[in-house]
Order: sequence, then C-alpha cells, then structure tokens
Amino acid sequence: MTQKKKLYEGKAKILYSTEEPEVLLTYYKDDATAFNAQKRGQIEGKGEVNCAIAAALFEWLESLGIPTHYIDRPAANQMRVKAVKILPVEVVVRNRAAGSLCRQTGLPEGKVLPFPLVEYYLKNDELGDPLLTGDRLMLLDIITQEQLTQIKEMALKINEHLQDFFNRCEITLVDFKLEFGLDAQNQILLADEISPDTCRLWDRRETDPQARVMDKDRFRKDLGQVESAYQQVQQRVLAQIEQWRQSVNK
Repeated sequence: MTQKKKLYEGKAKILYSTEEPEVLLTYYKDDATAFNAQKRGQIEGKGEVNCAIAAALFEWLESLGIPTHYIDRPAANQMRVKAVKILPVEVVVRNRAAGSLCRQTGLPEGKVLPFPLVEYYLKNDELGDPLLTGDRLMLLDIITQEQLTQIKEMALKINEHLQDFFNRCEITLVDFKLEFGLDAQNQILLADEISPDTCRLWDRRETDPQARVMDKDRFRKDLGQVESAYQQVQQRVLAQIEQWRQSVNK
C-alpha cells in the first residue's frame, strides 16, 4: 500500500489518503498533549500501544453491532479506516465523577454516578472545546436532532459494552470520549480511537488514588510511569480480546 497525501495532522495522529478514495491511513504518534495542547511531551511507544488497543476494541465492538470506521491494522502504529466526515462534537460518557465534572460541580472524585452522564463538547481548540447543551448544538446547526439522538444511543450502548469489557480486565472505566463521523452513505460510524488517551481507566487491583491511574492523567498530573501504565492496559485488553477470539472460533 502506497502512502499518499497528508490530509490532516492532529495532536495524536496523522491522516493520509491512500490509492482507494474511501480508505484513509491513520498514523498514531507518540506525541502527548494535555490542557488543550498547553502541555506537550512524548510517551515512548504510545502510538503503537494506542493503535493496538483501538484496533482490538473497534473489531470487538463491530462484532456487537457497533458500526466503526476501522478496516485493519497494516503496521504496528498504522490503521486503515473508512473515510468519514467527522461530526464536530466530542461525546463524553461518565460513569464516575472525575476531572472537569468534579471541578465544575464539587462532586468528590470517584463518586459512582446514578446513571451514565452523556456530555457534548464542541470540537474547537480556539474556544477551548466548550461544553454545550443539545439546544446549543442545534443553534450552531452542526448536527441534526436525529444525529444527536443516534450518537447518544450509540454512546450509551458502547458504554455498556466497554464497562463489561474493562471489568473483565480488572479496570474501572471512569469516563471516556468518543467521536463519530458520516461515511459516503451518511451512516454514522464510531471514529477516532478508544485508548488510554481518550479514557480514564483505574486499576481495580490498586487502592491508592495515584497508583490506580492507567491513562493520560499520569501525563497530565506528572505521576510518572506513563509508558508502563499504557502497556499494562494494552496487555490486559489484548488478553481479553484473545479470549474472545478463541471463544468465537470454538
């Protein structure tokens, strides 16, 4: 497969065209950013780790009826995906209080929420990716009510699947960010990635509030051992995926 024109470079990935118009190549970088890119650094091996985790989870979610942009993984840090028009809305699902939810509400960190909280953030770095209501999204005319309803339903279903999956990995899925896109037929597909970059993941084998962190908060908060935390997530995720594949092939 021949790489072609660079179409887009974001904080964590580079997107290239391929010889197939409806197929793109995503290159996962080791670059790390936090606080809307005000903090920058590198996490050694992050690209390969996140690509492996995202590919495995996309494949698994597809088997459960969640349509994704994933096609295959031609190299350790590369993923072929279906070309989609990304909806400019980040969807965050929260199962426990953490991060901005604690800062904005005063809820204690780790509090189990009575229901999964679905939030919408505008994908706009200049505005700081603000939290928006559904009505504000309609006001901006960047998504239809039908699309908003569909991505919320998909996000909640994905949350159910991922909570069950990570529980089996002995990891608590605190919260996570999703992005969705429209393919050539205007079908909504799960896009971007699912990884320690986009999820808050706590090790259920640890009780210490710092030692349990297995995600990008280790980079944000200078907790150290970022690479080993990401690698531990990868090992547990891939072990569960291997068990799933074996059960399917029986």
